[in-house]
Amino acid sequence: MKHLFLFFLFTLSLQAQFRITGTVKENNSNKALAFATITTNNGINSITDVDGKFNISSNKPISSFYVSYIGYTKIKINVQKDNQFFNLKLTQSTDNLNEVVIATENAALSIIKKTIALKDNNNPQKRLHSFAFKNYNKLIVSANPDSISSQIDSIIVRKTRKGIYYKIDSTNYKFKTTVNKRHLFQTEKVSQYQFSDNKLKETILGTKMAGLKQPLYEIIAFNLQSFSIYDPKYELFETKYNSPIADDATKEYNYKLLDTVAINGRDSYMIYFKNKKKSKAKGLEGILYIDQSNFAISKAIMRIRGLLNISANHEFEYLPEENIWFPVHKTFQIIKGQNDDDINIFGGTIQFDGDMEQNLSTRKKQPSDYIYLRSESHIFDIQKNTLAIENPSYAVEIEKNAFNKDESFWESYRKDSFDIRSKKTYSELDSIAIRKKIANRVRIGKKIINGYLPIGFFDMDLRKIFSYNNYEGFRLGLGGVTNERLSKNFRIEGYYAYGTKDGFFKGSIGAAAKIDKQANSWLGISYTDDVREIASTSFTIEKKPFKIYDPRPINISTFYNYASWKSYFETNQIPKTESIWEIAHSEIQPKFDYAFNKNNKLYTNYTMTTAMVSLQWSPFSDFMQTPTGQVEIEKRFPKFSFQYTQSLGRLWDNDFDFSKFDFKTEYEKKYLNGQKTSLLFQAGYTLGDVPLTHLYNSSPNNITKETIIQRITFGGKNSFETMYFNEFFSSKYAFFQFKHAFNRVTLFKKIKPSLVLVSRMAWGDLEHPEQHVGINFKTLNNGFFESGIELNQIFNGLGLTTFFRYGPNQLTKFEDNIAIKLSYVLNLGF
Repeated sequence: MKHLFLFFLFTLSLQAQFRITGTVKENNSNKALAFATITTNNGINSITDVDGKFNISSNKPISSFYVSYIGYTKIKINVQKDNQFFNLKLTQSTDNLNEVVIATENAALSIIKKTIALKDNNNPQKRLHSFAFKNYNKLIVSANPDSISSQIDSIIVRKTRKGIYYKIDSTNYKFKTTVNKRHLFQTEKVSQYQFSDNKLKETILGTKMAGLKQPLYEIIAFNLQSFSIYDPKYELFETKYNSPIADDATKEYNYKLLDTVAINGRDSYMIYFKNKKKSKAKGLEGILYIDQSNFAISKAIMRIRGLLNISANHEFEYLPEENIWFPVHKTFQIIKGQNDDDINIFGGTIQFDGDMEQNLSTRKKQPSDYIYLRSESHIFDIQKNTLAIENPSYAVEIEKNAFNKDESFWESYRKDSFDIRSKKTYSELDSIAIRKKIANRVRIGKKIINGYLPIGFFDMDLRKIFSYNNYEGFRLGLGGVTNERLSKNFRIEGYYAYGTKDGFFKGSIGAAAKIDKQANSWLGISYTDDVREIASTSFTIEKKPFKIYDPRPINISTFYNYASWKSYFETNQIPKTESIWEIAHSEIQPKFDYAFNKNNKLYTNYTMTTAMVSLQWSPFSDFMQTPTGQVEIEKRFPKFSFQYTQSLGRLWDNDFDFSKFDFKTEYEKKYLNGQKTSLLFQAGYTLGDVPLTHLYNSSPNNITKETIIQRITFGGKNSFETMYFNEFFSSKYAFFQFKHAFNRVTLFKKIKPSLVLVSRMAWGDLEHPEQHVGINFKTLNNGFFESGIELNQIFNGLGLTTFFRYGPNQLTKFEDNIAIKLSYVLNLGF
């Protein structure tokens, strides 16, 4: 009983804080006043939300507060102990409100223009050569049990004359019981930030994630909001918006002066901004508090209303010596929006209401409607003129012992006392994770996404099990690689396959050892005896995305066999790159009627000894250095891939002397309205004696059949759908592709196609075509052009695409220039 009483007192002490809530409306129209200023007697400044609501908590007593709004009479409210909710109304202070609004709009625009002009002088990253600080961050996914109606606990079973019969809705009841005891998810992080030479680097000193002993790097690196309010593009939930103080911001935003308030004892203008767009995608809006003396941002509130309602606050501390405001506190919160699709946040599903303009009262609220995500960051130990940054190429670096900090470490950095719900979140989720083997399920899920199924110490390659092409027929196989359960520093990999049509076994076996953990460097050797499509272009360094089935090879019938010994070195040693360096000796045998004529000698099979370097460079992406290697945490474009292959003279019975250069770059731009544009440029160039098997075919994907219907197959991702197999070959070529994807359009409830416009073109030439004997082909001297429309995911992932061939290589029969293809997009749901 004594323990229970102490627990009760402790719970009360944690919740014993002063709180006021309420709404602010216009007296005459009863219209909610968004962004009205609330100022308490103990110095707290807040504003009402878009619905005129406010909610203020404080550890100090609140005896009174003021409510003000431009054009309205300011009022003072005294707080009584028995009244914490206030329904307030403001009266216009002038009969000519329009003149006041016009004046405030002009004043706001003038203030914003001065803020933009002086932003470099007020930006800490421009004014200070270097600085450092520590940051404590806590992120939770939770729900307020007090806001969940008790009606969700029961549902009507039936109605009779005797009355209405109810029963407990166990799903809803369990949810409410759960969030009453603990949060749904919780993680903490302590970091050291360093800024120098226009680079900001985060070094994670400690990180802790409920339910996972080894935290997920994807969540650790998740960028919820921009660090700097002065960036030209403000980032909110991994979406970038034009900043309200960008150089061209006045073209995109409307501004209004709401009030003047004191921040840290300095007077600040309170400027409301809103995107000028009138579409459903409202864009960024919020409040900027601007210092009246130096026109620096002293506080900022950013908001998005749509599929998700997102808000982000930035608070600053004034540094008198530098006359600048430095960030000290950030909050970020997501609550439900207005949409009929489910959205996943860190593995939990939140259901949203229907279309933004429909009556939201038509759907009964579910417990998941009350879920929110909240992140809070406290900045402290600010230091100026600090030392240079180590390893500046990494945006984030995790210390080796960051996952193993004891409770005393966390207590020393937490800014607020840990309440009961937070403590139970760790203990209960850790217990659930052990009982349900969450860590193991996460590990398996991540590997399946990448195409592997872990079985003990072996990861089976799902891509090797089954495939089909016109030469091998059904290809059945088994392959994979040993995983970290066997060894973190050594691996054995390989596969074995059989073609039902050609009747041959193929396979590969290899081993590698890790020689540098920090750079994830491996040294390996392998032997492979297999077949490959002729004249196909592949960059060794590129990781092939996992597909249940790759449809393009179905109709390929021209392959060559290669038996190859290879030694290789793969590393991330060069900043922002991945590279593979290899030496290979191969015996090549074309599996079609072909011979290469070199000095009047016909080669029907040949030997190649080559050295190759394949490198992918992502100069604009952000990378995280983890204890297990490099991870790309923010993919930015353009990206570049280079590959150079050189034959090694007469070494090891080499038959040919040649050089081969390959280059590829890709670019993507995602728009705020959900559309996406992607560009792809690829080129190759060869010098010397290169047989047809190792030239370029420009990735054709059309079969030679008489009618359009007979030619219907599955479409590829970056292939020419109207170009026939073996129609063109080149020793040098250039390829360009343009794609623009529109938002999915709802035709019926389950039919929501995604429209994509595509254009492709290629040019090429072939040096010494007389050297290639036994196969007829053309060259791309005049170029090849096709354009088309993709209607993807029409129903259950199935889609339809249509392409048309035009230009100098257009065919005589109109129907031969048309290609109709099926497409399929599989959502694994991870």
